[in-house]
Amino acid sequence: MNTFQRKTAGRIAAVTLLMAACASPLAWMVSRENAEQEVVAFAQEESRRVLTVQSGLRLDGPQASVQAEQAAQLLTGGLFEIAEIYDPNGRKLAESVTEAGEGLEKQLPGHGTPHYAKPFYENMTLPDGEWALRVFVPLRATASGPVTGYFEGVRIIPKWQNQQISSDAFIVSLMVCLASLVCGAVIYPVVVHLSKENEHKAQQVLESHIAMMEALGRAIAKRDSDTGAHNYRVAWLAARTAETLGLEGATMQSLIAGSFLHDAGKIGIPDAILLKPGRLDDAEMAIMRTHVAQGEDIVSGAGWLDGARDVVGSHHEKWDGSGYPRGLSGEGIPLSARIFAVADVFDALSSRRPYKEPLPFEQVMAILHEGRGSHFDPAVLDTFATLAPALNRALQGLDEAATRKLMTDMVHRHFEVLV
Repeated sequence: MNTFQRKTAGRIAAVTLLMAACASPLAWMVSRENAEQEVVAFAQEESRRVLTVQSGLRLDGPQASVQAEQAAQLLTGGLFEIAEIYDPNGRKLAESVTEAGEGLEKQLPGHGTPHYAKPFYENMTLPDGEWALRVFVPLRATASGPVTGYFEGVRIIPKWQNQQISSDAFIVSLMVCLASLVCGAVIYPVVVHLSKENEHKAQQVLESHIAMMEALGRAIAKRDSDTGAHNYRVAWLAARTAETLGLEGATMQSLIAGSFLHDAGKIGIPDAILLKPGRLDDAEMAIMRTHVAQGEDIVSGAGWLDGARDVVGSHHEKWDGSGYPRGLSGEGIPLSARIFAVADVFDALSSRRPYKEPLPFEQVMAILHEGRGSHFDPAVLDTFATLAPALNRALQGLDEAATRKLMTDMVHRHFEVLV
């Protein structure tokens, strides 16, 4: 399992557990409330049935109290512990209390004169721990008729029924919890699969970008060299130095891209000037120096190549401010450009060009040290100098394919290209 998969598994597991922790108690509450409402609905329906089957039951006539007393006694025969019947004005006509209800009645909160149009109930946990429901039912001769009286009853829920309701609610909450966990387990492989597909497509895009960068760099390098190996060498030298200095991530990627494309602007320089074997005059040098601005124009707005601008636009700047095109100095020059400047001059002096032969390693290093503090950042040059002997040996005798292999390995490390 790679890092992404571990992170994905951890996050999905966390979300799944959070869902289970939230949904399970909610499911328990909903299930218990539904069961409670079913008990209340049954009690209310039974009270209506008993009160409406009493033939001639009238709560406002001369026999109201007698009939109400009979109805109340029927309702306390197993359904309610306390049954009270009121006339339309809220006057109590009858009350029937079971033996269990006598002790219960003292624990009930009082209430005012009945006056309500819709049935409702109160859920109560009594001081002795028993669960009781108090129902309030307006009585009507017909469903849409006026209120003809009121019934109020108190029912103690038996322990077995309470336990059954709790057990059912627990089973529902457990099922919801398991469903959440199963959902998370099912989602994980789907997310990993989609991520792999996306990673594969992103990898293809990245590889095409790198291939385009290499191709453009080689094409530019071959304008003033027999091969495109210069770009591979100088990019590798700069990247090895940058690794020692601690560069990584996007900064390292920008350095590598800039190293490949540092002379992109030379594509606009005439061959007569670019390939002239002798020293350029002032007018020719002015034209040659325009390759920096032209290079910046090429990489600007190219999305992922924007980071290359630091090297492309500043690799001819000097530590003492005497460089071009902006005369930047010291740490005002981007670090990637300071690193590249050392690698570029080292490779230029060490390589054969149409107008020059390569210099010996010792002479190359002597020239570099002469530029310490004027041309080059002293700290960068000192770091490069410690690496230079090993880097020079690694490059000796390598053709373009072998040099490309060195740089390909570097790209694999810093662009996260899958091998």
